[in-house]
Amino acid sequence: MKFRSKASVSACLAVTALLALPPAVVSARDGSPTVTAEGRFLPPSPYFPPDAVTYDRTKVPAGARVTVVERTGARTTGVELAVSGLLPNRVYGAHAHTKPCGRAPEDAGPHYQNVKDPHQPSTDPAYANAANEVWLDITTNVLGRAVAESTHDWRFRRGEARSVVIHDHGTMTDPGEAGTAGARLACLTVPFV
Repeated sequence: MKFRSKASVSACLAVTALLALPPAVVSARDGSPTVTAEGRFLPPSPYFPPDAVTYDRTKVPAGARVTVVERTGARTTGVELAVSGLLPNRVYGAHAHTKPCGRAPEDAGPHYQNVKDPHQPSTDPAYANAANEVWLDITTNVLGRAVAESTHDWRFRRGEARSVVIHDHGTMTDPGEAGTAGARLACLTVPFV
């Protein structure tokens, strides 16, 4: 077993804090809240809670960057996802989830749904669809960059949307598999309002 001094652990934590940029809440010119969360994906660690975590470094390399911006109006929500450093020319699924990221992919909980499906996990297209959930599927360019946006005529329930998860493939829409997008590859904690 290796032991580290308090100074070396503190230095490690300081470097880690610089790599995983903290989320910030700012206000738009019209007074509506805007939330921006960004970071660099890092592997899960027992020493600090991850804000941006990669669970599969072959498909979401450590150091890849992610930004999520939420813009809200009186009765609207817009969410934008931007990534860089992912694999080139590849489709990824992405969705808003109910819990913050954790050490395990499942820690982020299920997809956020405006109208909750009484049967979980939700694969009924009446509930698991792009109008009732925030779907942000992306296709990266040759540089591994991509941007997606989703706009809705509803607002998140306070405290019930907490992250964006990047999945292995594009989101399915057929009954029995609606809303599924394969393994959870990476996650960014977002303090949605």
